[in-house]
Amino acid sequence: MDYRAALEVYKELLLVYLEQGRRFVNAQCEGLEPWQIITGAVAATLLAVWLRGFLFQQESLISRTKKKIFKLIRRIPFVGASIQMQLNKALDDMASSLCTLKDGMRYVKVLPAQGLSQTEVLDKLREYSSLGEVQWEDGKVSGTVYSGDEKLTNLLVKVYGDFAWSNPLHPDIFPGVRKMEAEVVRMACTLFHGGPSSCGTVTSGGTESILMACKAYRDMALERGVKHPEIVAPVSAHAAFDKAAHYFGMKIVHIPLDPHTMQVDVKAMRRAISKNTAMLVCSAPQFPHGIIDPVQEIGKLAVSSSLPLHVDACLGGFLIVFMDKANFPLAPFDFRVKGVTSISADTHKYGYAPKGSSVVLYSDSRYRQYQYFVAPDWQGGIYASPSIAGSRPGGIIAACWATMMHFGENGYIEATKKIVTTTRFIDSELRNIGGLFVFGKPEVSVVAVGSRVFDIFRLSNSMTSKGWNLNTLQFPSSIHICVTLLHTKPGVADQFIRDMKDSVAVLMKSPKDKTTGMGAIYGMAQSIPDRSMVTEISRGFLDCLYSTDAPSSDKL
Repeated sequence: MDYRAALEVYKELLLVYLEQGRRFVNAQCEGLEPWQIITGAVAATLLAVWLRGFLFQQESLISRTKKKIFKLIRRIPFVGASIQMQLNKALDDMASSLCTLKDGMRYVKVLPAQGLSQTEVLDKLREYSSLGEVQWEDGKVSGTVYSGDEKLTNLLVKVYGDFAWSNPLHPDIFPGVRKMEAEVVRMACTLFHGGPSSCGTVTSGGTESILMACKAYRDMALERGVKHPEIVAPVSAHAAFDKAAHYFGMKIVHIPLDPHTMQVDVKAMRRAISKNTAMLVCSAPQFPHGIIDPVQEIGKLAVSSSLPLHVDACLGGFLIVFMDKANFPLAPFDFRVKGVTSISADTHKYGYAPKGSSVVLYSDSRYRQYQYFVAPDWQGGIYASPSIAGSRPGGIIAACWATMMHFGENGYIEATKKIVTTTRFIDSELRNIGGLFVFGKPEVSVVAVGSRVFDIFRLSNSMTSKGWNLNTLQFPSSIHICVTLLHTKPGVADQFIRDMKDSVAVLMKSPKDKTTGMGAIYGMAQSIPDRSMVTEISRGFLDCLYSTDAPSSDKL
């Protein structure tokens, strides 16, 4: 009875407030004609709808405002002309550095009237291969070529030749390729401790593996009623997640890192989860600094939030699965962790397969269903494909399978021992060089360094002059080396440390000197507040890759 009486009191209060509201509205409308009331209501409704659309877009209001301001600034005649002149100069310099040919060389722009003989074609290819100045065979390149072993190369060339014309789009015609692809996926699932329901597909590389996982989780989110799916990922996660968001109409929410460990801030990730979150992401390890995110903590977060979790192991996946047996134990990072629903890992990196192969794996086949594309009503027949491409090179799949079978578990364990041992030697030695610091605690194959004394891009320039090709990074400024089997050859790591010590010693004599060359360009790029300018320069770089016009300096 007391409960009902209390409800009656609240009911009477509500009615009183409603009556007061009615009287207030009526008082405001006194003297207005009906058409004025209707027009005002419609206008207010349209304004509310416009404001909602303006304020609540996938791109934040702050970001859109910045872009608008920079666009207006560039429309100021003398400012815009000056900026465009500098951009054009940067693009011309880029074209000159990328497209320079040797004396006497010209671009082929039309088919030869008479086809070349095989000998002539091979001679041409040798001429093209001579354009490169970086000798990766000497082990002075970060990442890029992960094996380079001559015997393995000969095997891969033979295998690819045998399956050059095969296409897994036609499993009835090429059943052997279908079998090999299924076995590559199953072997990978086993390595990452997948259960009987685990599954996956072979893709063309890490980017496609990541795209496929994002596409699957986007479709899952749409199915449960999410209109604007979001990817919650560390700021250090691979740019392929940004590409996936761009391609699939998603929003990516970047989570900051712990400045000491360089791992993702799990508390910040928890705060970023919303009703629109489609998936969580972590890396094992991430590309910039080689740090493994706290997968177990994020796994718990995924379970408590009922969200899928993707572990990006594209870079070091085929190292970390062997590190326990190589006597470098790691905390669980794969399907052993409750909450992990998918993993991407590149067979063409530390799996030592040729470029163009990777795997995306799922803990359960129900996730893979969302990755597939099926067009049931096409006039050409029922069309179904597991990933982005329709036709795919069966030769790459065969070569990937052959590499895994040739290495075997013992081969991968030995390779992992060499690489991780070399990485930890480099890490330890770099920490002893004054003026440098190592980011976080790298556990796998990447060591990133920065400096609080001098511009780190000056060190990059110095190492380039000594024949090294290292990766330059931004936000914060840093460089890293990604250790491969080539760096484990006798003397290579020792030479790297000697060159680093010598370079730093020179830089420390004048630490405040300005950076020049490519280091200055990279440093400037991250300091430009108008990121659309960086995008414009980057697009110009991509245009240069397809240019068949001689640079202006060559035309003179």
